[in-house]
Amino acid sequence: MMQKRKAHQIADVLIEALPYIQRFKNKTIVVKFGGNAMVDEELKHSFARDIVLMKLVGLNPIVVHGGGPQIGQLLTRLGKTSEFVDGMRVTDSETMDVVEMVLGGLVNKEIVSLINQHGGKAVGLTGKDGDFIHARKIKLKKSALDTDASEIIDLGHVGEVSSIDPSVVDMLGRSDFIPVIAPIGVGADGHSYNINADLVAGKIAEVLKAEKLILLTNTAGILDKQGELLTGLSIKDIDDLIADGTISAGMIPKTNCATDALKGGVTSVHIIDGRVEHAVLLELFTDQGVGTLLLSRSLT
Repeated sequence: MMQKRKAHQIADVLIEALPYIQRFKNKTIVVKFGGNAMVDEELKHSFARDIVLMKLVGLNPIVVHGGGPQIGQLLTRLGKTSEFVDGMRVTDSETMDVVEMVLGGLVNKEIVSLINQHGGKAVGLTGKDGDFIHARKIKLKKSALDTDASEIIDLGHVGEVSSIDPSVVDMLGRSDFIPVIAPIGVGADGHSYNINADLVAGKIAEVLKAEKLILLTNTAGILDKQGELLTGLSIKDIDDLIADGTISAGMIPKTNCATDALKGGVTSVHIIDGRVEHAVLLELFTDQGVGTLLLSRSLT
């Protein structure tokens, strides 16, 4: 009897997933991989299996990953102190060498290996491969204390996306391969630049006109002032929640990235809890999901 009940439960899950699989077949889904999901062994394998299954049922997943904690750990081992301004790591030439080693090498190749281990065909890239992420140096203005003047703070090799040539990633994503992208771009000066992974994921989703952008976080999603999960939010809803202080601190850059992607043509954005095993599949293929859904317009 127990075995029969379990079989029915499995069948129910598959039936629930069917219309979502049909709806998203051949659609591009950009997933930003970060947070706890990148450091917990079970979650890493769970994520890799999710990506492989997405590809097998006909979706075109593209993975963009971060790696800030791993960069910090290696810098510490090398005896180099990390300095941050407004949450951005000051990146001199020596630190940029470490960033490229960690993001483009250690972290990227581990994710590629995990996906391949679970039956996928992943290919690791940085924005320098095929010259597809063009960057420009960030110039950070800070108001000087006790004066009306402002100063320009040099963050070194910290950049933002100036443009993206999607041809390489699009070609890979529409074949049997799964692109895994480290957020490193190249400037007009030929220098490498470290770019926020959320921003890179959002811009790639925009230029590819992706069906979805999924951002993995260490929270349940966007919460109201009572700590309850919000979902089905529009761009206007996000603006209102920022204005009244419900969305604050580190969630503001993520929601700004989400609204930029929606304005750029991405159909929907999901901010989901990467601490939940198989969070990506649960958000894509179940009615309830595990995070916050954002749309350009309200569902009501």
